[in-house]
Amino acid sequence: MPVDPQLLRSMPLPATDGDKSARGTVLVVGGARQTPGAVLLAAETALRLGAGKVQVATAEDTAAAVAAALPEAFVEPLPATNDGELAVAGADRVVELAEGADVVLAGCGLGDPEAANLFLAHVIPQIEVDLVLDALGTAYLTDRADGVRHLAGRVLLTPNVTEVAAMLGRSEKAVEKDLLSAVRELAEATGAVVLSGSDTSYVATADGDAWCSDAGPTSLATAGSGDVKAGAVAGLVGRGASPQVAALWGAWIHARAGERLERSRPGFLARDVVLAIPEELARTETEQHGRD
Repeated sequence: MPVDPQLLRSMPLPATDGDKSARGTVLVVGGARQTPGAVLLAAETALRLGAGKVQVATAEDTAAAVAAALPEAFVEPLPATNDGELAVAGADRVVELAEGADVVLAGCGLGDPEAANLFLAHVIPQIEVDLVLDALGTAYLTDRADGVRHLAGRVLLTPNVTEVAAMLGRSEKAVEKDLLSAVRELAEATGAVVLSGSDTSYVATADGDAWCSDAGPTSLATAGSGDVKAGAVAGLVGRGASPQVAALWGAWIHARAGERLERSRPGFLARDVVLAIPEELARTETEQHGRD
């Protein structure tokens, strides 16, 4: 089933009325010493799509720089390993922060699958709020497909093709050959909503529903673009959208933002997508209300 404005009109997003507490709190967990930009991209996107408050839990090496770059966010420094990855010693603090959040986005900017798996194994079983697992955060589900079953209906995965292959124990080439089937299989195995792809994105749910969004240009496959998409869906979940609705809207506005950017400039950065996505959301919602 295609993702298009008609589909989105049938599942409107929650309003952004009320104060910042009413619009939800997003906790972004990630960022290694070498990749603090990933959590910045995700956190700013969540704010720009209407989330009321954003908190960032990231490696202590770069936490001060993240806080200065995004003064609107609360930034919590976490202990890091010698390699600059998040250390298990910070897991309890993340669980504490998650208790006051509406959604946790975990994985952006993590650089080592083993370290990510070890850290999140101490966090995810204790989380009771909505969860978005992105990038190497999905390493937690490798050989642990039932690891988010306790959050039935409250989990969204946003892996790339390589990460889908790792979770399914398949070759990347086999997954690329039929990404839709792989995404559906992963959704069934984990019980989560799965959003994967770049210029063509697929969304699948555990009960077998699936959608395709092919509006995006290949130029969206640029460094940091996935962090922007993850921040977008987390922001929408924070506002009160279900993981399924957030995935469909996120896939559409991310793709359309890329289309408009490609038409206006020869090349663009993920930072450009951060600014273009809220404009595309507003445009799509305006079109939606105009036909009601």
